[in-house]
Amino acid sequence: MSALATPERGEPAPELKEITGPGALGGTWRRFWNLTWLISSTDFKLAYFGSVLGYIWSLARPLLFFGVLYVVFTHVIKLGKTVHDYPVLLLLNIVLFSFFQEATGASVASVLQRENLVRRMHFPRLVIPLSTVLTSLMNLSLNLLAVFAFLLIYGASPRWTWFFLPLLLLPLVLLTVGIALILSSLYVRYRDVAPIWSVVGQALFYASPIFYVIDTVPANIRTWFACNPITAILAQARHWIVDPTAPNAVTAVGGWGHFMIPVGILVVVCVYGAWSFNRMAPQIAEEM
Repeated sequence: MSALATPERGEPAPELKEITGPGALGGTWRRFWNLTWLISSTDFKLAYFGSVLGYIWSLARPLLFFGVLYVVFTHVIKLGKTVHDYPVLLLLNIVLFSFFQEATGASVASVLQRENLVRRMHFPRLVIPLSTVLTSLMNLSLNLLAVFAFLLIYGASPRWTWFFLPLLLLPLVLLTVGIALILSSLYVRYRDVAPIWSVVGQALFYASPIFYVIDTVPANIRTWFACNPITAILAQARHWIVDPTAPNAVTAVGGWGHFMIPVGILVVVCVYGAWSFNRMAPQIAEEM
């Protein structure tokens, strides 16, 4: 009998099953992390390949931005005159937010730009947005070394709370990864995501205490600012890294009741990001 022979009369036809592409992970965890590290480290090296100044270009943008904001808010508006160690705080906030902005912005079109990898049958899709975030994290690590050098040059005394830096970066990285997964999966189908996120990212910059402190926000709208997870992260960064007399994140946002709002938003973003990307991963190649 031929392999393509139809079933005999009276026999039920075989059930047709949908064939989908590989999922978000695919393969072993070891292979997944090896691919993530390989792509991110390669992108990091290529970013400065052939450049005379190399890494300095990565630091130049936040430093230039820091210089402009410092002049404006200490000599024109004079907002920073009332904030302890304002230059150090401003530079730290810019570096931390720049990581978030750079990683999420680059992740929007990351899957589409890696179409050659996506169309490979056994390539784990999740590697692409995660490698984008990891590349930005490498830049952040180098930028933070410059921030701590500036801290010491400025005259700040080393504090034991500086060792809490990894605990400070963890929620920031998780928030960035969650948003990166949502944006990269949505952009495959909806190209409007890029301009929309550009506007939202700009709004988040002004809604986060970067060139001001949460204490200066009027009490009637402070609760809305406290809903932003980045607000709590930057407030805790100020308390641990720059000024131990400043209020910690819980106090800055108005107590534990208000603090649970940004925590809940962070959890929802991470869970929904992982779920949405995993759900979209098998159809990514078809949507391109």
